Amino acid sequence: MRLTEITYGSALAIESYGPGFFRVGTHVLRGASLITPWDAGAWGGLLDMAAPLSLAGKIDVLLVGLGPEVSVIPRGFRLALEEVGIGVEPMNTPAACRTYNVLLGEGRRIAAAVLPVP
Repeated sequence: MRLTEITYGSALAIESYGPGFFRVGTHVLRGASLITPWDAGAWGGLLDMAAPLSLAGKIDVLLVGLGPEVSVIPRGFRLALEEVGIGVEPMNTPAACRTYNVLLGEGRRIAAAVLPVP
């Protein structure tokens, strides 16, 4: 099998994650984080809709990492994002990190809102 190294250009990939942290570029983020191809920072969790809503028109899909297990996203959170044209994909945090990097490598308009794993 031939393997090809993925390059992201200037976009920010999730380099690693672990108990309570995410490494994005040269930064280590602690706690819940919102990661886009151009920026990464703290996120207030599922009650913080303002930060993801500010991405309207810039992304098509928000991957939501819900920690070690998949759980239900609050209906209001999902509906608010869908109203502004952002699709919401819930998954566990490890899957959200991997999926974000794959879609980033494909040039997709995505972001990840991730809760840390213990």
